[in-house]
Amino acid sequence: MPAENNAGMGTDIHGFIECRWDRWLDEDDRAWFPAIDLTHLYNGRDYVAFGSLFGVRDTDSFRPLADHRGLPPDVSKEVLAAFEPWSHDQYGESWISWAELTATDWDEVSNQVDGCVHEFRRSSDGSWRMHGRNSDLTRFAELSGLADARQLYTAGNAYPENAEWPDGDRLFRVGRLRRKDAVPDSEWGAVWSVMRTLADLHGDEGVRLVVWFDG
Repeated sequence: MPAENNAGMGTDIHGFIECRWDRWLDEDDRAWFPAIDLTHLYNGRDYVAFGSLFGVRDTDSFRPLADHRGLPPDVSKEVLAAFEPWSHDQYGESWISWAELTATDWDEVSNQVDGCVHEFRRSSDGSWRMHGRNSDLTRFAELSGLADARQLYTAGNAYPENAEWPDGDRLFRVGRLRRKDAVPDSEWGAVWSVMRTLADLHGDEGVRLVVWFDG
């Protein structure tokens, strides 16, 4: 079922991190096993992240890294068993290896201006660091004068790119996301940390994230 058909519903991600035993065996003898259920590491619902990684919901901001690949043909039996009972309600099945994630250009800039206003905070070295998207709309409303809730949530559509509202040691700005801002460590860091640790044991090609979506 294509993601756009679900535009009026909330979409959630499900899946597992898998690792492959054993990298010293011949390719045909290697088997994949589930390492951890994604729900233990990620419980967000960020459509820009879903789009950037897997081409689900937001298909315009970034070129997806792993767009609708389906379940791996050698998916572990445990992951397949978790997927199959709900398969009629799921879509967007895909997977991505740790090797692909480490090769990603996380500084890549979005194809379009983000609809959300970005909040930056000044770091100890004086530079601006992105803090969040639509993270303090109450204060932004005071600075911008926007009163309509819809406009507040979509300020990127109401103001030109690079419009700014200084606020002491923080700054609100309309602009484009970098891929690492679309998939922030504050939400995905635990996923990457587990995959990185497993890759130290099994190699970058021996660790992957297998996912599917509902809603």
